[in-house]
Amino acid sequence: MNGVQAFAERGDRTVRLRVLVVEDSVTVRKRLCEVLTAHPDFDVVGEAGDGKQAIELCLALRPDVVSLDMMLPLMTGLAATEYIMAHCPTPILIVSSSTNRGELFKTYDALAAGAIDVLDKPDGARPDGDWERDYVAALKMVSRIPVITHLRGRRTAAGRAAVPQALQQTGQRRCSLIAIGASTGGPGAIVQVLQALPPRASVPVLFVLHINEPFGRSFAEWLDAQTPHRVAYAQDGQRLAALGGGVVMAPPDRHLVVSDARLRLTHDAERHSCRPSVDCLFESVAQDCGASVAACLLTGMGRDGAAGLLAVRQAGGATIAQDEATCVVYGMPREAVMLGAAERVLPLGEIGSALTGLTSVPIGVQSWGPS
Repeated sequence: MNGVQAFAERGDRTVRLRVLVVEDSVTVRKRLCEVLTAHPDFDVVGEAGDGKQAIELCLALRPDVVSLDMMLPLMTGLAATEYIMAHCPTPILIVSSSTNRGELFKTYDALAAGAIDVLDKPDGARPDGDWERDYVAALKMVSRIPVITHLRGRRTAAGRAAVPQALQQTGQRRCSLIAIGASTGGPGAIVQVLQALPPRASVPVLFVLHINEPFGRSFAEWLDAQTPHRVAYAQDGQRLAALGGGVVMAPPDRHLVVSDARLRLTHDAERHSCRPSVDCLFESVAQDCGASVAACLLTGMGRDGAAGLLAVRQAGGATIAQDEATCVVYGMPREAVMLGAAERVLPLGEIGSALTGLTSVPIGVQSWGPS
């Protein structure tokens, strides 16, 4: 039980979140500890300046949450994340200033290995107290999320399991477009789904992930290297018919929508405090593509995507929500289930196969409207 859960159950008895701060810069580490020490909800139970020490202290102290830098001596933040999640699963918030391609890739790897979320380091450019509030809120959010043993590389055969019997019915409709939305826990989930889709699939995949700048700028390139599919950021005006079996992702801070069988990128207002928004994508494909869509809502906090998944179902499309047991955060999928938007609720390991069963269309057969 983490500190926030304990506080909720013990009433007036004050239980503070126990934080392990891992940062190689003494100056930055001191600042992070000052922020937490000054806050009534936190206890800094340990400090580490390298990845090896981070692991040792995590095993010895069993903190409620870890604040973890990526670029560390002796063992990187990625290596520390992999070890911690395999041997003493603990909620991890990555706090990083890494913006080059290689360092961003390590951040994505850490998220796929079980780290919960990522926050940029303070740069002095924001108003006093602004970053500190975000840091405190992020640590509290991360600490609430139950974590499990996460052995990296355990891309089990479940992700390539046979199509469930429910999807093998005679006359089952076939979809020619896949739309996917995810948030917290999404990097690892989308990798598993895409790895289970046939590498020569002729059906395009449109994908929205909630990941902010500067961390979102290279995610598509990273994802391209994790799966057998071509992955790229969407470009305004692209024709659906020209995408083939590629995976197209909404770029950071732009809504991805479909209009008249073309991709459109907009800077319209945020939905549910999100841009890009899963709802914007799902609602647009429901209107433009109707019953030819298979939409899937994966792990994530909040309710973005639930109304959009309902719109797809009402338009005749196939809809899937990830089940609670395999979600990092059962927020967005739960909202969809409560709305009646999810035609099927499946474990993560079955979703790729289910989508494959729904999208087995001959190459060149599409129903996207005008080109």
